[in-house]
Amino acid sequence: MTKRIALIQLGLGGVGRALVRHILTQRSYHAQRLGLSLQYIALADRDGIVINRDGLSDERLTEIVAAKAQGARLRALPQGRPWDGSPEILEDLFEPNAIVVDVTATEATVPVLCAACARGLGIVLANKLPLAGPYELFRELTANPRTRFETTVGAALPIIVTIQSFLLDTGDAIQKIRGCLSGTLNMICQRLEQGQKFSEIVRDARARGHTEPDPREDLSGRDAARKALILARLLGYPLEFEDVSRESLYPPEWDALSVEDFLARLSGHDARWAELSRDVQARGERLRYVVEVTEGRCQARLERLKSDDELVRPGVADSVVAVQTARYRESSLIIRGKGSGPGLTASGVLADILILAR
Repeated sequence: MTKRIALIQLGLGGVGRALVRHILTQRSYHAQRLGLSLQYIALADRDGIVINRDGLSDERLTEIVAAKAQGARLRALPQGRPWDGSPEILEDLFEPNAIVVDVTATEATVPVLCAACARGLGIVLANKLPLAGPYELFRELTANPRTRFETTVGAALPIIVTIQSFLLDTGDAIQKIRGCLSGTLNMICQRLEQGQKFSEIVRDARARGHTEPDPREDLSGRDAARKALILARLLGYPLEFEDVSRESLYPPEWDALSVEDFLARLSGHDARWAELSRDVQARGERLRYVVEVTEGRCQARLERLKSDDELVRPGVADSVVAVQTARYRESSLIIRGKGSGPGLTASGVLADILILAR
């Protein structure tokens, strides 16, 4: 006999669609090996929702994912209806085994998340914005013992669980966390080492879906800074986003440009980036965008690292975090691996769902 877990998913972008596909392809494994049946009872995007309390069929889910991949809106699909993001329409779906999954990139999901927390539901977040918003909101969401957010920092890398369960919960004292946690910026640094032009790297990464639709979320360091802030708060530092020292890779006045104008301006800086990359490599160093949390301070900046730095693997664009603790003082605890991509992130979200389900 299988245990039914009702899923309410907010977001059907690249990660959201990959998550649905993962669940569909692993149905028999979940049933036979884990005794679980993950049933979608609601799927939502920014202005629409599809609900079936008895569970959306696999055929219907496949149709919805295909339609979303073609740019359709849920409100325009069969069984779809408009939705303004308010939690009232979902409250009748908040059954004891329900899990709310947020794979969006918006703060508009906060009312639903708070309502789910108040009811003691499971919550899985790939969305960093609620946890990097006001500190009091972070405390409210993470006070729920059934809130999981592994993929907010390193996709499917086990960073949060290692810090929380294997270090903090066992009494270890964390002194410093350093890491390269932006898949986009890791890839830019790697390809600059290969002699590619900065502007072409960014445009290609955006076209392949490896950046946010507006790549300034990555290039400004905002995305990396949010990850650093989540780690800092995990250590107990009551910091706000404004407390994070952050370095941007473009002039601040470019924030006022349209995305198209911003991308057009990048080529004017190709020579500067090429010169910087050549100089760094000539000195036997490596360029990396590094986040650091230590002694109540939090920063995200471009650094020139020695080739033997624990964060560096030449020619590799992996994400990596190094944790220095009372136990790991002589040699840091290192967690390294691919840290970006919709399919990989979706697998991390699914892992969080399964942990709650079991």
